[in-house]
Amino acid sequence: MLDTAHRLAQRRNVITSLPGPRSAALAARRKAAVAAGVGSSVPVYAADADGGIIVDVDGNSLIDLGSGIAVTSVGAAHPAVVAAIADQAARFTHTCFMVTPYEGYVQVAEELAALTPGDHEKRTVLFNSGAEAVENAIKVARLATGKSAIVAFDHAYHGRTNLTMALTAKFMPYKANFGPFAPEIHRMPMSYPYRDGGLSGAEAAKRVISRIEVQLGADAVAALVIEPIQGEGGFIVPAPGFLPALADWAARNNVVFIADEVQTGFARTGAWFASQHEGVVPDIVTMAKGIAGGMPLAAITGRADLLDAVHPGGLGGTYGGNPVACAAALATLATMRELNLPARARAIEAAVLPRLRALAEEVGVIGDVRGRGAMLAIEIVRPGTGEPDPVLTKAVAAEALSRGVLVLTCGTYGNVIRLLPPLVIEDDLLDDGLGVLADALRALTR
Repeated sequence: MLDTAHRLAQRRNVITSLPGPRSAALAARRKAAVAAGVGSSVPVYAADADGGIIVDVDGNSLIDLGSGIAVTSVGAAHPAVVAAIADQAARFTHTCFMVTPYEGYVQVAEELAALTPGDHEKRTVLFNSGAEAVENAIKVARLATGKSAIVAFDHAYHGRTNLTMALTAKFMPYKANFGPFAPEIHRMPMSYPYRDGGLSGAEAAKRVISRIEVQLGADAVAALVIEPIQGEGGFIVPAPGFLPALADWAARNNVVFIADEVQTGFARTGAWFASQHEGVVPDIVTMAKGIAGGMPLAAITGRADLLDAVHPGGLGGTYGGNPVACAAALATLATMRELNLPARARAIEAAVLPRLRALAEEVGVIGDVRGRGAMLAIEIVRPGTGEPDPVLTKAVAAEALSRGVLVLTCGTYGNVIRLLPPLVIEDDLLDDGLGVLADALRALTR
């Protein structure tokens, strides 16, 4: 249990129907002002947040098991992060690192060199979003290798820019009617233990490597980009040995191994980075989400020879490595160390996985329980068939919300409930949230 003080009471309290009247009024205003293409998972509007609680505009206190999609790992208003933001904003909010550089950017790069896997010489570039990070990692790989083909995987999610939409596997809502997409993207089968016939990691990797060598040829491939644990695709944890085998093949064939750690990074899975669970040392790591306590910041950190191959001016962006975001990142990383949040994520896994497995035995509609650290999921299926049940999944998330618990769904088939609690969530609050989720499943499967 963490010894942390919170500004908001860490308890669930639902005082209106959800959405409440003020959220409903904001929804009406939104409809007239915000593009319809911007979706929201829940119909309630936030007014305050701290620790594991979100307070909406109607005064309801909701348990947050989503963390803004793995962003607010230290909570949405950690005092150290808030103070760092305020201090930097009072001095200057922007100069553009490409015009007048500043120490915070350099400090973040130094921190990431120390934290990311491997003891080789590294370089870092900062950006604004995970999609930017992935796109720039591929730019680097193509330039450094002189090759153009990129290998991505089934169930992958890498972003919403044109190039990262091409990498992303799911058609709706991410790719529908937005093409044509960037060329030279080639998709390979992911190791998905629940659905790939029991292939071992080595067997699943052999299948991928064979297809690459037959369909593309290793000499054409610039990079292989993969999430060590897939996020939007369903929190899919590949079978042991899959990632190391692909990384070894890439190293032998001058193929840049890019680990997309945008969702898995920064203590989320019980290690600083998910690649570390199997001793994989990527050539380039892409990062965002949990890096800066909610401020927009992203990064690529990789082998010095790769990143330094790019000509001066070839990487960057007006807002990349914004000084306020860098200050937030430094405070966030210091807080993660101080609270030992990798260990906290492992404690969350130890507490939650047995409860989810017991629930699966009870309700009969959970086909798989999986994940690492505080990145956990249940896959909901039709009993006896394993067929995905996205309708029930959506209903469970809605029922949990009605009782004051926010959970997120995901998965290629829309049938996965993912749990991403803030790593600073209190034990009692986490216990309450899991109880509500279990009751929601029971109520809908009687």
